[in-house]
Amino acid sequence: MASRSHHGNPKVFAGRAVGALTRAICAELGCTRGQSECKNFSDGEIWFKFSENIRGADVFLVQSTYAPVENLFELLIMCDAARRASAHRINAVVPYFGYARQDRKDQPRVSITAKLVANMLTVAGADRVLTMDLHAPQIQGFFDLPVDHLYSAPVMTDRIRSARIPRLTIVSPDVGGTNIARAYAKRLDAPIALIDKRRLRHNAVEMMQVIGEVKGRSCLIVDDLCDTAGTLVAAAEKLVAAGATRVAACFTHAVLSGSAVARLDASPLKEIFITDTIPLPPEKRSKKFTVVSIAEIFAKAIQGIHQDESISSLFK
Repeated sequence: MASRSHHGNPKVFAGRAVGALTRAICAELGCTRGQSECKNFSDGEIWFKFSENIRGADVFLVQSTYAPVENLFELLIMCDAARRASAHRINAVVPYFGYARQDRKDQPRVSITAKLVANMLTVAGADRVLTMDLHAPQIQGFFDLPVDHLYSAPVMTDRIRSARIPRLTIVSPDVGGTNIARAYAKRLDAPIALIDKRRLRHNAVEMMQVIGEVKGRSCLIVDDLCDTAGTLVAAAEKLVAAGATRVAACFTHAVLSGSAVARLDASPLKEIFITDTIPLPPEKRSKKFTVVSIAEIFAKAIQGIHQDESISSLFK
């Protein structure tokens, strides 16, 4: 790749899925958001145009790929437009990387959609991907291009620490989440517990048992995302039954499909910490939610990438 000037600010453009988050990232960077146009034709087809010159530029395209699938396709179109406009480097900034839960062939005749999306981003023209709290960290290996994988734990734990929760125990809702639980427990100097569960089918879970001491403790359930909230609510109920005095939750990606918010509102959960990788429309808001912005950590990563500096400190 040819040498590139480091002078000036990176050019940051927003997809329609994360306009507010992109504005916050630009505010942290001290730059203005790049000018672009995006609209749908009457049949739903997406049209995108950069409204300023990006030839030879280091561009950062910010777009989360939560449902509907048009959000993913809009990101692909943005990458393709940047490639055809002769951008020097195309950085796909994907705060929430959708289709990541299908990361292996766990049944006959199914797709590995995480790899499919990685392939599509590469073909569309992305040179680099910047994302946060992948459902499975090994998805980074699905790409044949650099992937910077950020974690929300540093900003989340700062916010949780300020809440001064007494007698805190960190709880993983399943075996797969123990690494996240350990990271939180280390930062917050708290013990961990685990809920052993058995999944009967997609979005249906039979809770098994609590492993660890939770009686008389304030429990914080940590996870990467919340979809239907079935697992989370069942875990909270199980902890209360096991003697927990207070149960809160913390997850990065507020997918919240179907009746998830109503389920959370009716649950024993007292407080729920989430980030702004996915915006909350009015119908998905709850008094229990505390939104922690991850704009600063993305801004630091974008600045570091733009300046070709190490950003490894952000991965810890």
